Amino acid sequence: MRQATRRSARSRGACENRQPANRTNLYDDVTARIVAELEAGRLPWVQPWGRTGGTGPGLPRNALTGRSYSGVNILILWGAVIEQGWPSQSWLTFRQALEAGGCVRKGERGQCVVYADRFTPEAERTRAARDGDDAKAVPFLKRFTVFNVAQCEGLRGGLACDAAPLPEREIVPVAEEVIAASGVEFRVGGDRAFYVPSHDFVQVPPQPAFFEQVNYYRTCLHELTHATGHAKRLGRDLTNAFGSKDYAREELVAEMGSAFLCAALGIVPTVRHADYIGSWLEVLREDHRAIFRAASAASKAADWLLARHREAEAVREAGRAAA
Repeated sequence: MRQATRRSARSRGACENRQPANRTNLYDDVTARIVAELEAGRLPWVQPWGRTGGTGPGLPRNALTGRSYSGVNILILWGAVIEQGWPSQSWLTFRQALEAGGCVRKGERGQCVVYADRFTPEAERTRAARDGDDAKAVPFLKRFTVFNVAQCEGLRGGLACDAAPLPEREIVPVAEEVIAASGVEFRVGGDRAFYVPSHDFVQVPPQPAFFEQVNYYRTCLHELTHATGHAKRLGRDLTNAFGSKDYAREELVAEMGSAFLCAALGIVPTVRHADYIGSWLEVLREDHRAIFRAASAASKAADWLLARHREAEAVREAGRAAA
């Protein structure tokens, strides 16, 4: 709130075989899936835990490289884990499964994820050089297919595995560390949680005001995500009026950013502002790229806060080593 092995056609995944003309439908496909979830009263960014075969909170990651997926890919892969009931958040491409000494089981279907980037066509470079202005880059999406490790067999040991959920007693310290490392001013008091962009501070009610203590931290992470939008941080537009579509877009960023942060820290995400579902649906129905933009901004916000936390931890470790 604010103020080398031949793979079968099935295991390749249908998305790799689609014609280029169909690639533009990716925005529609993903948006339609998210809209359907919201219409059913389910939020894709808070569902993955407690309903599958033992997977705990965590961001989906590449099992070979250990790198976490980001943006809308988090929602896509979390959704697949929910739908299939897989006990892992770890994924591999077909080729990576071979590199890891195993293979994708015959008949398994892959999950399409996306890579977004920009490129400058040679004709545009030529035009810009001729006219003496800047060349304009063109955004594009590339699809590729990944498989959950539960769809593979024979994989060697030592691959990046799912993190164990934090015991309840460890949740408070790690959340406190992220809050402190952010550098955002926190005020405790009152009966509402909010971020004030004009004065750059977060205010949250005291912990006893929350039925579950961990909800205090979930709320703090939601407001911290808003704070990353300040001009001196990631520079999102936070001047939108309450009830406007831009306000709903920023709340969607904060909702997902909080969920991504919770997952990264081992805290089970929950819905903070379910009353905005109607507004989010309105935004997503009229703009099929809105969920991509919001998920990307949420990932950048979570990454920014987690990077500050890692930097602070490195300073503490250096201090302990020098003592």
